[in-house]
Parts: sequence; C-alpha cells; structure tokens
Amino acid sequence: MLGGTGEARELAHALVQSGKYELLVSLGGRTDKPAAQPVLVRIGGFGGADGLAAFLREGRFDLLIDATHPFAARISRNAVEAAAAVGIPAFALRRAEWTQKRGDNWQHVASLPEAIDALGPLPRRVFLAIGRQEAHRAEAAPQHFYLVRSVDAVEPPLALPELYSVLDRGPFDVESEAALLSDHLIDAVITKNSGGAATYAKIEAARRLGIEVLMIARAPAPAMQAVAKVEEALAAIDHLFPPAVKRGV
Repeated sequence: MLGGTGEARELAHALVQSGKYELLVSLGGRTDKPAAQPVLVRIGGFGGADGLAAFLREGRFDLLIDATHPFAARISRNAVEAAAAVGIPAFALRRAEWTQKRGDNWQHVASLPEAIDALGPLPRRVFLAIGRQEAHRAEAAPQHFYLVRSVDAVEPPLALPELYSVLDRGPFDVESEAALLSDHLIDAVITKNSGGAATYAKIEAARRLGIEVLMIARAPAPAMQAVAKVEEALAAIDHLFPPAVKRGV
C-alpha cells in the first residue's frame, strides 16, 4: 500500500486486525516525522513507474493500493502504470473533496501560484495551510504576512519579511483553529481541497469568522478504480480475494 494519509493508517490497522493479509506500507519520505504505522514500512521513492513495477514483481505482491494524498499526482500515475505492467489489480483509497456550504466564502483556483496571485497587490494576512512542499512560492508576493503551518520546518527557510511558522500535525478542532486565525488577524486562507476530517476545522473556522478561502482544486485523478472510505476499501479487497486466495497486499 502506498500510504501517507490517515485513511491509509486506518486501513492498515483494519487489515492487520483481520489477520488475513501480509501488508507493506510505503511512505514517500516527504516528512521527517511520519506518523506511526501498525505494519512493516518502507520509506522513499521507487524510481518512477518502472521502479515500482520491479518492486512489485520482486515482492510477488498480489494487490496495489494507492492511499496517498489526493495531491500526490505523480505517484498515483506511477501506480496505475506499474500495476498494469505487472498485471495485478489496483485501486485508490481517495477521500472525497470538501464541498462549499452556506456561509463559505471560497474562491476556486487551479494552483498555488494562482492562489497567491489572487490575493492581490495590497498587503493581506494569509494563513498558508498547504504544507511545506510548495511554501516557497509565497516568496513571489512578499507584501503579505504569512502564517505557515507544516509538520516539518520549511527548508530552506522562507525569505519573507513577515512570517510566523507553526509546526503541528492534525487533527485540529474548530475552536483552536478559530483562535489561531483571530490571533493572527488572518483575512485569507490558502488551502488545497484535500478532503477528510483531520484538517477540515480550518474551513469551519474561516466560515465562522467570515474569512475568504482560496481553495486549490485537485488535478484530474488517474484512471484507477477508487473508493472514498476505508469500509469500501475492505469490501473491495474481500471481493478481489475470496478466503481461499488471500496472500500479500
């Protein structure tokens, strides 16, 4: 299983509890302090689709599950190609997108550069809630104050005149998110439409406070069967592998 999300950890735990499968979780190594996993873990890339296919063959895996972050487009494409090359089934555990609700003030954008450009030329106070991988793109608009939250510190440090960094990992609650936004006088939130419950509290807090949210849309998903919930993933696995056939996942 290609992991890295809360849903991946939940699915791994359920599969271990079932006692029916051998499971390996692969993490991309994008964070220095990954969350604990209940199974054997490997960390690092594969060297593209061909490298992943070779790994699957050598390990004699019977199923590939893509449970990576919804914005991890490259590894998801590699998963589709690798599973097809090896000739094993594959599916994605991809949580549903957030949807706009009454009271939300969203501006939909296609990318982080577009979101930063949409802030406009006048100085604003921005909560940049997109992790550390692309945070350096904020340097294109240094007139704004940025509150940046990530699991690990942004490296190299951001060259911004007004910056406040927070190192933290979800899940977050609405009250603490509202306090964070209020304390820093935030008037715009930039976030990716990741979906899920762990980081949704910032969306609720922005709604409560009337703060604009620049919502970065997901790219089109690779052509792979997908389920949105752990329960659906477990059902898909049971359908693929009746009791007499169950081996490695």
